[in-house]
Amino acid sequence: MSDNPLEPNPQDYDRINVNVEAELAYWSAQFGVPRARLADAIEQVGPRVPDLQKYLGIPVVGTD
Repeated sequence: MSDNPLEPNPQDYDRINVNVEAELAYWSAQFGVPRARLADAIEQVGPRVPDLQKYLGIPVVGTD
């Protein structure tokens, strides 16, 4: 997460709002994947962040 107050952060850290480009850009950067790869992943598993992390092979931290 950025310390820059002008840089937008997601409203919900569990689900990506696919209608907000700033959220797509944020999660693309967080996951380290191109925007197109994130869009494909969302089509495959939906907008829930833990599901996307699993699909993209990103370790999910803090889950039981």
